[in-house]
Amino acid sequence: MEDFAGKDLIVRAEQEAASFEAVPVMMVGIRVATVLTVEGEFLSLSLDEAAERISRDPYLVMNRVLAARRLGLPQVRAFDVLELFAFVRPARYCLPTVAGMKEALGLGRTDESLSAEDACLALRDVAGRLLAELASETYRYRAGGARVATMMAKAGWPWGGLVIASIETYADHSREDGLFVWTSLVDWEDGAPPPPPGDEPVESTSSLERLNMLLGATSEKREGQERYAAAATHVFKPREMVEGPNVQLLEAGTGTGKTLGYIAPASLWAEKNDGTVWLSTYTKNLQRQLDQELSRLYPDPKIKAKRAVIRKGRENYACLLNIEETLRAVLMRTNPAGGMDRDKILIGLVARWARFSRDGDMIGGDFPNWLGAHFGAGRIAGLTDRRGECLYSACAHFRKCFVEKSTRKAKHADLVVANHALVVAQAALRAGDPDLPKRLVFDEGHHVFDAADSAFAVHLSGLEGADLRRWLRGKESGGSTRARGLKSRLEELITDDADAQKLLAEVLEAARVLPSDNWMGRVTGAAPITRFENFLMFVRAQVTARADSRGPHSIEASIADPLEGLVAAGTELFEALAALANPMTRLSHLLLRRLDEDADILDTTTRGRLEASAQALKLRASTVTLWAAIAEGLGGPVPDDFVDWLAVDRVDGRERDIGYYRHFIDPTKPFADIVLEEAHGVLITSATLSDRAAGSDDWQSADMRTGAQHLMVPPKRLRVVSPFNYQAQTRVLIVGDVNKTSGEQVAAAYRALFAASGGGALGLFTAINRLRTTYSHIAGALEEAGLPLYSQHVDPVDIATLVDMFRDDRHACLLGTDAVRDGVDVPGDSLRLIVFDRVPWPRPTILHRARRAAFGGRLYDEMLTRLKLSQAYGRLIRRAEDRGVFVILDGQTPTRLLDAFPEGVAVERVGLADAVSEVKKFLQ
Repeated sequence: MEDFAGKDLIVRAEQEAASFEAVPVMMVGIRVATVLTVEGEFLSLSLDEAAERISRDPYLVMNRVLAARRLGLPQVRAFDVLELFAFVRPARYCLPTVAGMKEALGLGRTDESLSAEDACLALRDVAGRLLAELASETYRYRAGGARVATMMAKAGWPWGGLVIASIETYADHSREDGLFVWTSLVDWEDGAPPPPPGDEPVESTSSLERLNMLLGATSEKREGQERYAAAATHVFKPREMVEGPNVQLLEAGTGTGKTLGYIAPASLWAEKNDGTVWLSTYTKNLQRQLDQELSRLYPDPKIKAKRAVIRKGRENYACLLNIEETLRAVLMRTNPAGGMDRDKILIGLVARWARFSRDGDMIGGDFPNWLGAHFGAGRIAGLTDRRGECLYSACAHFRKCFVEKSTRKAKHADLVVANHALVVAQAALRAGDPDLPKRLVFDEGHHVFDAADSAFAVHLSGLEGADLRRWLRGKESGGSTRARGLKSRLEELITDDADAQKLLAEVLEAARVLPSDNWMGRVTGAAPITRFENFLMFVRAQVTARADSRGPHSIEASIADPLEGLVAAGTELFEALAALANPMTRLSHLLLRRLDEDADILDTTTRGRLEASAQALKLRASTVTLWAAIAEGLGGPVPDDFVDWLAVDRVDGRERDIGYYRHFIDPTKPFADIVLEEAHGVLITSATLSDRAAGSDDWQSADMRTGAQHLMVPPKRLRVVSPFNYQAQTRVLIVGDVNKTSGEQVAAAYRALFAASGGGALGLFTAINRLRTTYSHIAGALEEAGLPLYSQHVDPVDIATLVDMFRDDRHACLLGTDAVRDGVDVPGDSLRLIVFDRVPWPRPTILHRARRAAFGGRLYDEMLTRLKLSQAYGRLIRRAEDRGVFVILDGQTPTRLLDAFPEGVAVERVGLADAVSEVKKFLQ
């Protein structure tokens, strides 16, 4: 291990600190780069000139990855202020822009976009402030910092010397080794299991009183919000029969205030009954928004930390064992000649973050999301437990584990903020468990169909098989993987059990049938080495033979009339999978039997490990059994209620996965059976639960999408209309003279409309390639007009951060797909124009065709499309003073889709020139 900074390193660091003013600044734009020289002169350079300069000398930049991409370089060595901020203020939020940095450091903000020259000056000021903060006697995050900075400096981190010189101003006399972050974390405490919750009802009057408390005395009362909070109490009353939960469908128009409307009765029920209510959203971004709202209920952060907990799947949290193993591995190696060791720099920033993190959440928590683009998303994911390889109590860091701490806090919390995927997965994996939550709120309820679809699907694919092999057999070849395998997790538990050891050996031997490293190359090269790979080869052959394989997109084919050899390959795979599932199941049962037979002698730690291992084996054995059933039945009829197909998954034209896929035609049926009927009360709420097409039963679509149609006791239903005056606050325009198949015409339309609105514009696309084409055509022109353009699938930034950047600048524009459309809250002037490239019809996949046939044909397509349009339109007006224009660049938009917009909103069919004129007139 390396020592703390020695005298020579400190002297060198001080010399580098003295030369900080000799570092020039570069802001890289779409077409030109602006440089602030050390003499204070501004230069405007072509991107080629800027690339040549930054390749010779390091510059001070904002986001080196984005700068390198714009300059056409694989990477740049630069003083990236984002990395400096991550070191100086670990686990603290900052918008990754110059304006965001200024605001985080208290240097003021402006509602106008910074010029390139002002950005250069601000960037130098920000860097200086951060270094000065490090050198301050009152610096909050000094603990362990010197050790981390030393390692990063030796790894070639450009900031290393400057950081050491600053942080050593006031030496860390504790000599804490900041790299070994687990030594500084506090152990979690495991209290007694909470008793079953009570069943006292929440009355409407009490819910309204709590709502008024949350709003404050000065807030204006909203009739719709009060109706909502009163109706939501149905969920928090005792149910009247088994399998008859109190289900309430609550559609709340934008501006109703539904979040506080359900927090009021939910928090009351939790307090009265000493129980827990789970509040579920669809996206991690909305988990964060809901967490912010809970600060109204719990203004004291310490009380909030105990009574409100964010829960996600364990793959979201940092694994301290993975961090330790990565750290020890990188410390053992020497730096590349004349270069930087990015793994050492990353693990240094991770160690700083983990030391001060709120809960260890690396995906959507307080971890800097942009680090994924800087160092590789795979490296970040490798520091979590994404493959379920946890050693549980056998891990040296078990008592400090972020996942275990979160799980235990959730058991004693009043409110748990989760996501649909976790809630449904828990219910499916722990069916019948009395500790599952009995009171649930599904916000963004229109997405429970999608969450159930993912949870109850079965994918017999190469990636799934390879993941299972790694889980069972661990690391089998070279490379950086730290997969530990079943043997390393079980060996210590079964040293005195010959039967278990025999079954373990059978499992590991049978697992050889699963795809191993480089399986894709062998399958595409017709050189499979296992029955699984042979099966995938025939699947790929059928898909490529029957689908249009040209282009970069994923392709699929029906399972009907299998190619010669596919059924035989399936039969062979069935035999091999059955031979794997059998010992896995028997080993699981044996471990569970030991829990019963040895109950009097097993210590708590061993019991926990045995139970966790047995349940994990049981789960994966059931998956293998389902795979075997699919392989055996190939060529025969598909079971009722399911749709099957074959597919080759591609990303940017590169084949990523091959498989056989099985989904429920109606996934809300198992959702109703496993989630709804097992609960006592469930609230499903959204602004777009129902489809209000002319002449239709507007609640029928809500029942179908939420699983309410499968319940013995019908749900209660209520619609609370929006308080906004949409007729006066919005315009809807359908542009009929733009050729939607012409990338140039579509891009020109976006450019003209975005310029007309002066920014504050969201462009939505139904295909990624059209988004990228539009970006390439308009980015430079918008930059010259002073309108920053951000884009999903182009900028190396996660979508939640892109939305934050867009929200922060009223002149910014953002391009995105469905992930941007759903659940984005951008109030005020930052969003005043939405442009759809075309009608968002459902993609005509095999799965969709089956559901279309089951749910009403053309009417089903139109319902889904109206809901998408309604959700997008709902992004425009978030406050009473907002104004906005909604544009569809598709002259073929059917009139029957226009019921997606609120009643009374006029829809005009115009040409592009008139649309541009109307946007200018209405918004300005």
